[in-house]
Amino acid sequence: MDIQFLGTGAGQPSKARNVSSLALKLLDEINEVWLFDCGEGTQNRILETTIRPRKVSKIFITHLHGDHIFGLPGFLSSRAFQANEEQTDLEIYGPQGIKSFVLTSLRVSGSRLPYRIHFHEFDQDSLGKILETDKFTVYAEELDHTIFCVGYRVMQKDLEGTLDAEKLKAAGVPFGPLFGKIKNGQDVVLEDGTEIKAADYISAPRPGKIITILGDTRKTNASVRLAVNADVLVHESTYGKGDETIARNHGHSTNMQAAQVALEAGAKRLLLNHISARFLSKDISKLKKDAASVFENVHVVKDLEEVEI
Repeated sequence: MDIQFLGTGAGQPSKARNVSSLALKLLDEINEVWLFDCGEGTQNRILETTIRPRKVSKIFITHLHGDHIFGLPGFLSSRAFQANEEQTDLEIYGPQGIKSFVLTSLRVSGSRLPYRIHFHEFDQDSLGKILETDKFTVYAEELDHTIFCVGYRVMQKDLEGTLDAEKLKAAGVPFGPLFGKIKNGQDVVLEDGTEIKAADYISAPRPGKIITILGDTRKTNASVRLAVNADVLVHESTYGKGDETIARNHGHSTNMQAAQVALEAGAKRLLLNHISARFLSKDISKLKKDAASVFENVHVVKDLEEVEI
C-alpha cells in the first residue's frame, strides 16, 4: 500500500508543484488505484509514474474548486484510449455537482467514453460511511472551507492471521492439503492420532491500516475525528507559522495547525500537502521544522513522491 503524490501545490500550478491530486495504490491488496482529487494536469503527472490509468477504479473528490477537479475531463478521456486493455467502469465520489461538471464537460467537448461512470454524490446530510467492500471502508465528513468540502478516512479491515508453517512442520504435519485446512481454521487429526488445533498455529488478526486524506480546511474538530489513530494523515499546509489569520480568512490551515490535528488525533505520521507557491525550496525545511515542534513525525511531500504505508 502506497500513496503517490501527483500534485502538491495550492491553488495554481508552479514549476515545482502541480495542483492537487494523489493516488492511493492498493495494487497488492485489491489490484486497484484510488485517486483523490484530480487537478488540471493530473494525466500528465501520471505519465511520469508507473500508474496505469485503467487501474484507477475510484476517484474521490474533496470539493469543487477548480484546482481539485479541472483535470477530470482530460483524465477520463485519456483513460479511454488504453485500447490494448480491457475497458472497466469507474466510480466517482464527491459533493453534489460533480456529476453535472463531468457530464457537461464531456458533452460539450463531444467526448465519448467506452466505459461507464457511476457517480456517488453527497451533501451535508448524507455523509458518514460512503463505501464498504470486503476489505475497505471509507468514511467522509464535512470540513471547514469556503465551500462544501470533505475529508476521507479509509479503513482497511483487519487482516487474517498468518500460518506458522515452521511450527506445523515441527509438529509433524506434512506439507499439502492439511496446511490449507488449518489455514482455514479447521482442526485436523494426523495419521498417528495427534490432534492439531488450528488456533495454535495461526497468529491473531492484524489491524488494517487507516489513511486520512483531507481536503482544504481550517482547523476543525472534524479533521481530528477523521484522523484518530491514523497510520497516515495527509493534511493541507497552505500557510506557515504566524499566518493563522490569513489562513482562516481563506479557509485554509497552517503547518502548525496541521501538526496540532495530528497530535490531538494520535496519528502516527503527518504528510503536509497543498503547499502555497509562495514557499520556495529554502522555505520547505522551515515548514517541516516548525511543524515538528508540535508533532515530530512530519514530512512535507513533493510531486511524484511515493510514500509507503
